Amino acid sequence: MSKQNTKISKSQSKEKAGQNKIIKVAIAGTGNCFSSLLQGIYYYKNIANDDELVPGLMHNVVGPYKISDIKIVAAFDIDKRKVGKDISEAIFAEPNCTKIFFHDVPKTGVKVKMGNLLDGVASHMKDYPEDKTFVVSAEKAVNVAEELKRSGAEILINYMPVGSQKATEFYANAALQAGCAFINCMPVFIVSNEEWAKKFEEKGLPCIGDDIKSQIGATIVHRTLSHLFSQRGVTIDRSYQLNFGGNTDFLNMLSRERLKSKKISKTESVESQLSKRLSYDNLHIGPSDWIPFLKDNKICFIRIEGRKFGNVPVELELRLSVEDSPNSAGCVIDAIRMIKLALDRKTGGALLSPSSYFMKHPPQQFTDEKSREMVEEFILGKREL
Repeated sequence: MSKQNTKISKSQSKEKAGQNKIIKVAIAGTGNCFSSLLQGIYYYKNIANDDELVPGLMHNVVGPYKISDIKIVAAFDIDKRKVGKDISEAIFAEPNCTKIFFHDVPKTGVKVKMGNLLDGVASHMKDYPEDKTFVVSAEKAVNVAEELKRSGAEILINYMPVGSQKATEFYANAALQAGCAFINCMPVFIVSNEEWAKKFEEKGLPCIGDDIKSQIGATIVHRTLSHLFSQRGVTIDRSYQLNFGGNTDFLNMLSRERLKSKKISKTESVESQLSKRLSYDNLHIGPSDWIPFLKDNKICFIRIEGRKFGNVPVELELRLSVEDSPNSAGCVIDAIRMIKLALDRKTGGALLSPSSYFMKHPPQQFTDEKSREMVEEFILGKREL
């Protein structure tokens, strides 16, 4: 984390940030998550009142930035049904299957460029129907760092599939080479890794990560309930979280060797809220299966077993059903504007406040109430990062 002091008054922050209202963003991976993000940019584009409370948003405005200030200027993918297409078309191409809540995304003039494959596609994916899996393009990969520079991108968002260690590191390096801030939405540890965080700090580039939370998803609900049990003096003995869905994320995760960092990320996010950590045998968090007809709908089952006053047992079971990708977009749309504030303030390195609030595996864990306070202070420029 940077030690630079960013104690700036609200008016100073707005004045400084307002020097460049357009936030230029590049995307690595144009799957369901990006589809929801781009739809959302246009869905919320014409909100007039800065102070208006808007359904679905945690923040209508962040500092001086509205959602309409976000502009996608570059995108990378490896699927032949997306490469070469305008992003407005690519987000609706197979195998994307998330709910369409804004059909009229206009042509942007930004075409999806061929990225580097590396370990971005698991070998078992080729055994499934094309409409459910990735189909690798024969196009030659572009020079990503050069494309980022050419586009003028300020921020690169990583949406690589779970288990894409090499691909995520590749895009993190491309961001460093191009002078872009970095938002790592995937469970490969970049921002929470001291060596990587130091690279961004030395370049004066802010980064937020790792592994995006949902607005209301399996992990945030499990965290909140676990914290509630602990705060109310209940000892948790055992707990599990089982998730399944029908999108490419769940198909990709059928390869269990790709799940190591994902399991660590989700488990650490929940365990950090407990007064006493549980053994490996007594806490299980992870995907269970791929069910194609669910598409982008994610089903989660949570069970918590504990002991309350007098060592009397208490059990909780919960079923949660959510459309997965809009859930993450609700957090990313805030993370983009907060990392832009850090760019305006010339703050480099891991951003602790936004990372702790929006990510499952930040550099340091806090309760969600504390993270929320830290984020509001960060927006006002009051926190030292």
